[in-house]
Amino acid sequence: MTDKTALQELSEEEAKAELARLADLLGRANAAYHTQDAPDLSDAEYDRLKRRNQAIEERFPGLKRADSPSDKVGATPAEGFGKVRHDVAMLSLGNAFEDEDVVDFDARIRKYLGLPSGTPLAFTAEPKIDGLSLSLRYERGRLVQAATRGDGAVGENVTANARTISDIPTILKGAPEILEVRGEVYMSHTGFTRLNEAQRGSGGKLYVNPRNAAAGSLRQLDPRITASRPLAFYGYGVGLVNARASPESQSQMLDSLRHWGIRVNPQVSVVSGVAGCIDYSEKIVAIREKLAYDIDGVVYKVDSFAAQKQLGFIARAPRWALAHKFPAQEELTVIQSIEVQVGRTGAVTPVARLQPVFVGGVTVSNATLHNASEIKRLDVRVGDTVIIRRAGDVIPEVVSVVLDRRIGGTRAFRFPKRCPICGSDIVGDADQVVLRCSGGLFCSAQLKESIKHFASRRAMDIEGLGSKLVDQLVETGHVRDVADLFDLDLEVLLSLERMGEKSARNLLDAIDHSQNTSLGRFLFALGIPQVGEATANTLAEHFATLDRLRAADQSQLQAVSDVGPVVAEGVIRFFSQTDNQQVIDRLLAAGVIWPDKQISVPSDKLAGKTFVLTGTLDQLTRDDAKQRLTDQGARVTGSVSGKTDFLVAGADPGSKLVKAEELGIPVLDEIAFLLLLEESE
Repeated sequence: MTDKTALQELSEEEAKAELARLADLLGRANAAYHTQDAPDLSDAEYDRLKRRNQAIEERFPGLKRADSPSDKVGATPAEGFGKVRHDVAMLSLGNAFEDEDVVDFDARIRKYLGLPSGTPLAFTAEPKIDGLSLSLRYERGRLVQAATRGDGAVGENVTANARTISDIPTILKGAPEILEVRGEVYMSHTGFTRLNEAQRGSGGKLYVNPRNAAAGSLRQLDPRITASRPLAFYGYGVGLVNARASPESQSQMLDSLRHWGIRVNPQVSVVSGVAGCIDYSEKIVAIREKLAYDIDGVVYKVDSFAAQKQLGFIARAPRWALAHKFPAQEELTVIQSIEVQVGRTGAVTPVARLQPVFVGGVTVSNATLHNASEIKRLDVRVGDTVIIRRAGDVIPEVVSVVLDRRIGGTRAFRFPKRCPICGSDIVGDADQVVLRCSGGLFCSAQLKESIKHFASRRAMDIEGLGSKLVDQLVETGHVRDVADLFDLDLEVLLSLERMGEKSARNLLDAIDHSQNTSLGRFLFALGIPQVGEATANTLAEHFATLDRLRAADQSQLQAVSDVGPVVAEGVIRFFSQTDNQQVIDRLLAAGVIWPDKQISVPSDKLAGKTFVLTGTLDQLTRDDAKQRLTDQGARVTGSVSGKTDFLVAGADPGSKLVKAEELGIPVLDEIAFLLLLEESE
């Protein structure tokens, strides 16, 4: 490997070997990107290698190969499609990576055209969408052929597929007799997300990025598949045109395309000189993250067609156009280790520690791997070469693994069974996608959130204990778990920043008031995994006392309505942990109390019945209605289904009423509901 060797230090033999290696590497990368829609190099790495190849050729012109990547445009058309020879070649563009390159581009054009430096020169500028180039041939206004760029001279016939894209009109109004429209097929961010979600659900191929999703969707042998994909199209130019009169500039041509019925990017602008080009680039960079689609730069084209004709072409690119590339949002790097972080809510997130790499305008050394399911999907391992992506302020993420570069002896990553912060069990939800630390009451990583939840209105309802105050109490070390709240005194509170005596006394009063609660509220406040407010109240009603609940086994818990094996296991695990037991005992010792209920025998009339509440009740709050129903053995759920026995509809009931009527479920207004409660009590 000599690609790290300084250019001036290369011997002729080393240069020859490296050019051979680069031709092979870039050739395979072209095939993977253009033909297989499965890139194995990031765009930045590809550009770097191509610039390296060009630099070596410039130093050793006699070594330039017949298959030089410098002369390649796209890739050979794939088998399975008919071939189309372009009447006008679909060439590539020269690239600029720095503002100085744009200055040089402008200077070269002015010199070639013989223009003095101060002479105005107009350019058409537009975003460079990261999609798939497509040529559309219209004859007498009707779409007769669509072809990919292919190798620039010959492309793939994708006419049947292009006809399924709603943005591509099959008939143009007022167009020339023969018109070839050049443009970009792309997929929006929303469409890409929706497609991959559908693919994941059906076990289909997941796409790396929107560009590859667009290319893979357009190049389907079955047009029905293409039709189901969220593809879009923008026109950006023309090839062959047979017309009596043609526009005189690129901007006029784009206006004509709009008039004929072709979608043109609304961000297109005519700018003056190199300053106008750079100002436009900066404007697009500023809104890049707000665009609905991926771009990797902007394109400048000399606006005048007469000047374009005079400038002509070089090798594989026009002299009159330039792609000004933005800092790459994707890069190649190596995973040095995989660690897990515990978030504020107990969620355990795997994080890849990376060999530092410059991407998206910053140096990145960490990237999220999201969850256990994503690690399994990617099969990412320590030592892997990966493509990472960073867009704007988004946390960098691992996009894919470059399997061709995987070293031997790597092992699949296994999640730890215990929290690295507090040592508690790590548990999963029903589908094991989200893993969480079970030590919510004492794990320091989630202490602040557990306190905020404990104090919230529907839990212990400690008025005045807001987020900023919780942060202060934890950061000063005055509160190490929720039981410490009941040990706070006036002196401690007054020592806090911006805490006055009146506010401090009000908070202490609120803490004292919260001690008198209900078992359901207390259980909800504890933050037991999988136990929300409704389940907490159901458990309280069923077991009546905390001691009975703490002693319950799996079968006893699963006998409770709405408690399945996952919830039951979570409850048992929570109450079996010594640290949790100690915090609960301290809370009880601090005076937290609720009236014990006798296990009630529900009336026969409502026992086992399922109710759904919707709309606004006048005489009861939603909580009161739930409580009266559960007191009588009924179940209250949030959605209407075939298992619902009654829908209670107050004012403004919404869609639940419609669904209940469709299913033939009895609907009770508030008066009928109150009568039913009275009769059953």
